[in-house]
Amino acid sequence: MVDISAITGSVQSNATSTNSSSQTLAADMNTFLTLLTTQLKYQDPLDPMDTAEFTNQLVQYSNVEQSIQMNTKLNNLLSLGIANLGAQAVSYIGKTAQVLGDVMPLQDGKAKATYTLNKDVQSVSILVKDMNGKVVYTANGEGTTAGTHEFTWDGKDSDGNLLEDGAYQIIVSPKVASGETAATVTTTVFGKVTGVANDDNGVYIGLGNAVTAGLGDIVTMRDDNYFNDKNTGGGNSSDEEKPSDETAQA
Repeated sequence: MVDISAITGSVQSNATSTNSSSQTLAADMNTFLTLLTTQLKYQDPLDPMDTAEFTNQLVQYSNVEQSIQMNTKLNNLLSLGIANLGAQAVSYIGKTAQVLGDVMPLQDGKAKATYTLNKDVQSVSILVKDMNGKVVYTANGEGTTAGTHEFTWDGKDSDGNLLEDGAYQIIVSPKVASGETAATVTTTVFGKVTGVANDDNGVYIGLGNAVTAGLGDIVTMRDDNYFNDKNTGGGNSSDEEKPSDETAQA
C-alpha cells in the first residue's frame, strides 16, 4: 500500500502558504511605492535624490513586482495540482479508504475501524455514538497490547436492533495501571468511497452517505471487497492489520 497523505498534505499546505506570501509581498510593494512617491514629491529640487540611490530603489521595486508575479504563477500551478488530484481521486470511487478520524460510516450494516495504542494497557473500552451524541453500542476492546487493533461492528445497538446506515463516532478509552502515564490512542475508520469533491482548500472524498474526509487524511486505499475479506460481525478483533495481500492505490 502507498501512503499518499504526505503528498496531498504538502500540496494543500503549500497552496495556502503561497497565497499568504503573495498577500504579504503585495502589501510590501504598496508600502514601498507610497514611500518612494512621497520621497520624490518632497525632495529638494536644489538637492535631488542621489541617482544611484534612486536606481537602487527602482531595482528593489522591480524585484518585489517579479516576486509577486512568480508567487501568483506558483499558486496557479498548485491550484492546478489540487484540481488534478481531485480528478485522479475519482478512481477511488468504489474502493475502500482507511482515513484518520473517529467518525465511521455504517454502510450496509457494516462498519470497521482501528485503534493504535502506544503502550500495553490493562483494558480498552469502546463506545459508539450517533451524531446526536447518544451511546448506541459499547464493547470491550480485545486488543490491549501496544500496536494496531481492529474493531468491527454489525450496526446493531446494545439491544440488538439494526440501526440505520450513517455516521457514527467511535470513542476508544484505554485504561492503564495505577501510577502509570496515560496511554495515547489513534483511530482510523474504513469506508467505501462514494464520491469526490474539491474546492480552494483541498480535495475531499465521501464515505457512505454521511462521512466526508480530506484527501490528506487518507492512510491507505484498498480493494473494494476489503469488508468481505474479514469477519465483520458485531464484535471486534485484536488481530493487527496484515495489508500485504491487499491492493494499494496511489
